Amino acid sequence: MNETGFKHKTVLLDEAVELLIQRPDGVYVDGTFGRGGHSRLILSQLTGSGTLIGFDKDPEAIAAANSLCAEDDRFEIEHASFASLLEVMKRRDLVGKVSGVLVDLGVSSPQLDDADRGFSFLKSGPLDMRMNPSAGQSAADWVNTADEADIARVLWEYGEERFSRRIARAIVARRQEKEILDTLDLANLISASVPKKDKFKHPATRSFQAIRIHVNNELGDLEELLSQSLEVLEPGGSLVVISFHSLEDRIVKRFMKEQAKGKPLPKGLPVTDDQISRTMKLACKASKPGDQEVKENPRARSAVLRAAIKL
Repeated sequence: MNETGFKHKTVLLDEAVELLIQRPDGVYVDGTFGRGGHSRLILSQLTGSGTLIGFDKDPEAIAAANSLCAEDDRFEIEHASFASLLEVMKRRDLVGKVSGVLVDLGVSSPQLDDADRGFSFLKSGPLDMRMNPSAGQSAADWVNTADEADIARVLWEYGEERFSRRIARAIVARRQEKEILDTLDLANLISASVPKKDKFKHPATRSFQAIRIHVNNELGDLEELLSQSLEVLEPGGSLVVISFHSLEDRIVKRFMKEQAKGKPLPKGLPVTDDQISRTMKLACKASKPGDQEVKENPRARSAVLRAAIKL
């Protein structure tokens, strides 16, 4: 379905861009272009010599980005995961020259709302869940071939699903009868496997989240991005991350705190605090959307923004 059938509302837009822009003539990276909400605001605050490079794995996002490229020659797009940040910056001779990197880790509304993308547990559609449908293993491929123990592990680790073993057992039993190829079929199977229902959350929510994270290697890509950001940012450059669940936020929080604290040194060394090898400083406390933003966009309720500056 054409993307125009779906609307996406960018979360923590102003706060993220304000923390990102350190100098208006710099080189910036939007690691998750989506539908361009952050990119357009970033470009509005750059001078004529400023540059913005976008990344996205989703072909539909790339189509939207190509339109922005045609509108503004300060913008370029890379059809790639933000985990290839360092590789791309090396090719562009921009290592150590980037003024800011922004990533918004949320799944966009067009992806969630389009049943054909396979992310929704409320609508019937092909069980896919890949950000880039032309690359990697689909959710259907994984669900129908993975070991029962591996399915249970993914549901527990990435979805914090307490009935992970029960659900994994049901999936393996069902696929012996017929392949699980439809999102609604999987959602109903999960729902029937969960003995205690949360009245505020669909029984398949955690499992679908876990499968999506696994299929797209979301946490692995995030860890790659964080470590690579240290190399590509210039001194004074900013790293801004918006996460949407506790697993992502935990990784971001730990990384930024470790860089701000510096490497632990043996006791008794005659050094002062400013001699410790810190690589970043925290730019703000963790920030969450206000009541009004959550009211206007309920999907924003779990968002957490963190930012740090390279020393």
